[in-house]
Amino acid sequence: MRAALILAAMKIAMGIEYHGAYFQGWQSQPNRAGVQDALEHAIAQVAGETVRLHAAGRTDTGVHALMQVAHFSTTVQRPNTAWVRGVNAHLPPWVRVLWAQSVPEAFHARFSALGRRYQYVLCQQSVAPATQHQRVGWIHRPLSVSAMQDAIQALVGEHDFSAFRASECQANSPIRTLHEASLVQYGRYLLFSFSANAFLQHQIRNMVGALVYVGLGKLTVADFAGLLTQQDRRLAPPTFMPDGLYFTGVTYADTWQLPPCTADWTVSG
Repeated sequence: MRAALILAAMKIAMGIEYHGAYFQGWQSQPNRAGVQDALEHAIAQVAGETVRLHAAGRTDTGVHALMQVAHFSTTVQRPNTAWVRGVNAHLPPWVRVLWAQSVPEAFHARFSALGRRYQYVLCQQSVAPATQHQRVGWIHRPLSVSAMQDAIQALVGEHDFSAFRASECQANSPIRTLHEASLVQYGRYLLFSFSANAFLQHQIRNMVGALVYVGLGKLTVADFAGLLTQQDRRLAPPTFMPDGLYFTGVTYADTWQLPPCTADWTVSG
């Protein structure tokens, strides 16, 4: 009896960019409207076999990514160019593979990540921006940016973020460590930047919503800091729109020797 040929699986990591308004979030959906669905279908066309993608972080409906990182295992060998150009040839124009690279079996896009980075872009003007529709958040009323910049500093460090956690969040703990929480103004645009070991569901949109209340004068800087200590989602402002939220990168150990895994938003978008 001839011994069966066993093909060793290899693992491929990818850097991915997508426009979240065209999808119902990252995760695979029954109607196949998730980013994961589009990518798995395209990769299967190049691999000639079904694959399962695992991402560094799941994004919600309407949330974009400038640098999502994901991996899959396959039994076929293809050059990295095929995993980029070949896969992109089978994708709609609102999602693209930016790079692909083979990685050791021990690598996992989610569990090997040391940190994640998001940015939120808010346009402050009287009329909603047409060319940035669904690409930035929008508010028509003037904001006190200086008050918001003072308030955002309270988020840095390790905290219980229950006040900014979605009611359906399934994380085991509301404790997270924010390494960065900053706000910079570029003309009509406000750019919020957040980096942490991990984030809770809707955490950033809830924090931005509360900061907007500070900018409108509906909350003081002390009120905002008090939301952290009260740890009650019911006392915090509503969740802000997803349009301006971008997943902008992942931090990994240098030992994985990955291409650049961050891509910050710019004023030109």
